[in-house]
Amino acid sequence: MEENKLFSKVFMWMFLGLLTTGLTSYYVVSNPNILINILGGSTYLILILLELGVVLFLSSRIRKMSFMTAWISFIFYSLLNGITLAAILIVYELSSIILMFGLTAFLFLIFGLIGYFTNIDLSKFGNILLMMLIGILITSLINIFLGNETIDIIICAIGVLVFLGLVAYDVQKIKQLTYVMEDNNKIAILGALELYLDFINIFLYLLRLFGNSRD
Repeated sequence: MEENKLFSKVFMWMFLGLLTTGLTSYYVVSNPNILINILGGSTYLILILLELGVVLFLSSRIRKMSFMTAWISFIFYSLLNGITLAAILIVYELSSIILMFGLTAFLFLIFGLIGYFTNIDLSKFGNILLMMLIGILITSLINIFLGNETIDIIICAIGVLVFLGLVAYDVQKIKQLTYVMEDNNKIAILGALELYLDFINIFLYLLRLFGNSRD
């Protein structure tokens, strides 16, 4: 019963984060002047670095910070992500965005259920997934200069698989956190952040693989 209550909070915060991101992206896309200012100069890079800083701060300090600080940090990150994603989403047709979002939700549900119900200890796959993720990041940086479309497709395909694996891994880890953290509200925020990141990355990789660009 306690696990059910915990996951209800996790998915509530995750949904709130996704909603904040979606509404923010829509607002930015609907205001060309804001979008131009974001893409101009070094603003976009600053926002990306700020996002990274918030994630690192929340992940490393959540056990010591208050619930309110954790909550504000998570919502602030969701808002920042909405701003940066707006620049990406204008590239794709709305129908593709909706379709890939639905596919992401379906795959997320399947692998989330696997993580919740499996008796297999997924912690042994954590390091493997982390190493693959690092490999994806390094290869992506190299391919920025190479501009090879085939490599990009391979990166996206592997990225989907890695983050689907992380969905199952993170769901199981959230269950285990109840034994090492007393505050279920903080666990819910941390779990929501991790699953939110998994969801967003799966969505973006699927969009890059199958999304139709605007003419």
